[in-house]
Amino acid sequence: MVASEPNSNFAPPQGFKPPADRLATGDRRFNNGHAYFSIGTLAMGTDIQNLGYLALPSAGSGAGIIVIQEWWGLVPHICDLADRFAAAGYVALAPDLYHGQKTTSPDQAEQLMMALNIEQTAQDLRQSIEYLLNHEAVTHPRLAVVGFCMGGQLALLAATLSPEIVATIDFYGIHPDVKPDFSQLSGPVLGFFGQQDQFVASDAVEALTADIQAAQGTIETHIYPEAGHAFFNDARPEAYSAEAAADAWQRSLAFLQAHLA
Repeated sequence: MVASEPNSNFAPPQGFKPPADRLATGDRRFNNGHAYFSIGTLAMGTDIQNLGYLALPSAGSGAGIIVIQEWWGLVPHICDLADRFAAAGYVALAPDLYHGQKTTSPDQAEQLMMALNIEQTAQDLRQSIEYLLNHEAVTHPRLAVVGFCMGGQLALLAATLSPEIVATIDFYGIHPDVKPDFSQLSGPVLGFFGQQDQFVASDAVEALTADIQAAQGTIETHIYPEAGHAFFNDARPEAYSAEAAADAWQRSLAFLQAHLA
């Protein structure tokens, strides 16, 4: 295992302010798309060979959560999110579902997403679930999963693969080839979407809600009128919505607390 190094040699540019959702929750790490800056001590994550990125809370132990990547791959932003969940007290694992591939090009990201082998990805997710359940730092017998963009849809898939996942958070999930069997859900789903999302339309959110409810599942959705796709991604200023992100973060923490207490 190789510990990743925080970018401690950087200082915030003059006038730079952290995203509102970080200040509102006391989060300790944020980025501006180029370098990481800190408020206090950085959370420290570890690269786990052939698996992904693991972040531990300062207490050394806690409930486990799987953090699933967007279509870009296991990029620094996703590792940052794992660190954020660790700072909130969770053992966070971000699996590398592209097995080392990543990109900043939308065209390449779409190609990687559409080339994803769903059967292999399901196996990777099962491996991640088992890894956390057997990790000595994980103190709760059940897990949560959260995903963003492509990862939102894969979070739904992961939740149907194991009864040990009892809380699922879906941020504007989308993947045309991922069709979870919602009859296998073992816990509630919390969904966040943007009204201005050009990828996940309102009728898709309605269909998701109907499908989960038809399978006797439970879902709660929040749609932010002024937000678009990827509104939680503070590494993309053109997409990020500070107000929506702050509200979604607080709701996510409350949801996790309620179901992993």
